[in-house]
Amino acid sequence: MFTYILGLDVGTTSVKAVLLETGSRSVAASHSLPTASDIPDTGGVKAKEQDTGLIIDAVNRCVSLLPRDQLQHVSRIGLSGQMHGALFWKAKSGCDWSNRDSFTARDASQLITWQDGRCSSDFLHSLPKPDSHLSVATGFGCATIFWYMRNRPEFLEDFTVAGTIQDYVVSMLCGLNGCVMTPQNAASWGFFNTSSNQWNIDILKGAGFPVHLLPRCVPSGDWAGQTCSDWHGIPAGTPVGAALGDFQCSVYSCMSAPTDAVLNISTSAQLTFAMPAGFKPPDSPQPASSISYFPYFDSSYLAVAASLNGGNVLATFVEMLSAWMQELGAELSESRLYEKLIGCALNQETSDLRVSPTILGERHDPLCLAQVTNISASNLSLGHVTRALCRGVLDNITSMMPARRLQQAGVSRIVGSGSALTRNEVLRREVEKVFSQPVVYGQNADSAVGVTMVLCDRL
Repeated sequence: MFTYILGLDVGTTSVKAVLLETGSRSVAASHSLPTASDIPDTGGVKAKEQDTGLIIDAVNRCVSLLPRDQLQHVSRIGLSGQMHGALFWKAKSGCDWSNRDSFTARDASQLITWQDGRCSSDFLHSLPKPDSHLSVATGFGCATIFWYMRNRPEFLEDFTVAGTIQDYVVSMLCGLNGCVMTPQNAASWGFFNTSSNQWNIDILKGAGFPVHLLPRCVPSGDWAGQTCSDWHGIPAGTPVGAALGDFQCSVYSCMSAPTDAVLNISTSAQLTFAMPAGFKPPDSPQPASSISYFPYFDSSYLAVAASLNGGNVLATFVEMLSAWMQELGAELSESRLYEKLIGCALNQETSDLRVSPTILGERHDPLCLAQVTNISASNLSLGHVTRALCRGVLDNITSMMPARRLQQAGVSRIVGSGSALTRNEVLRREVEKVFSQPVVYGQNADSAVGVTMVLCDRL
């Protein structure tokens, strides 16, 4: 009899569900759905929030669209999801299981996402210094809680538990009274020491932080519990893994050798490689460094250049042109406009126009804005601009992790992945110009697949 592992990734814009057949380690079925959960910021604090109810609805619908006869033979469930963000709920009443074999959100806050911008640089500088090698940025869970402490303390009084959106789903599936969190997600919240795998309890208590909200940490790859009810055909009592970070799971899905580096360009962009066994990160944050060390599995780390500027820059460019065309009385869908821009850029093999695409700044340099330089009358065509913009995305990520770092680490191959690379031939050509190592595609990073592979390897 075939058995399956269900992998779920709760992303920033969509949910994906995957069934991995355990014997062949092949994907038997998958489905993805947009969450359409963004909430407009009406408070003027640069908030980025999402409707938790809509996210959970998308999770339920996504799982229900998988073959029920296979769901009945699911032996393990794993989750990954968007890191850094914070969600608050009440223990014992965070969801409602009264609907047939599914649950709905209840007594839970909206999700404050990793894109949240309410914590200014001045605010972040006012926080205590963490006992961690990772700096704290806006959108990080602990920074968000500090913001509510100082600006809306009554909000926190309504809840007893906090975690990421994927932690919340795990807690609801297992009927947990609290929340368990892996170091992958805890590190993304800030004020967590990955060497001791402990929260900075004394530092946080000294600052008046509500430490009772912090989840209990368990190793990445451990179990959180068992399903408390039948769920779309999956029987009650099915083991559920503690939620993992989407970035780590996406890397796990496509890094097949320790000498691989993974370049992922989707909404944002990341370039990463595995540090050797025994590596220990710095003792304190390096806020000016463009490279961070993310906890991976079995006490290992990934060296990561994580750019806030990736496919979202190209999407913003398309939106800008579309808005200009509408003002001029012309109509062209954004998808068609994108196709035409790529065609123009393919006809323009190089450009001396220079675009620094950092419209969102970077975590190590939040005040860094975008620039266009070396402008001349001969390089203002759409082909020139689009080509230069694609090159700029690559130049930015490689400025964060220079080629010499990859060479020193013994990287022999670049694995290219991500939706922006998949649909943009110009980006792929620029990738192949930038790196001296061979670039391979076809092993697309997939967090939902990655989390099933993690659990399969731990059977």
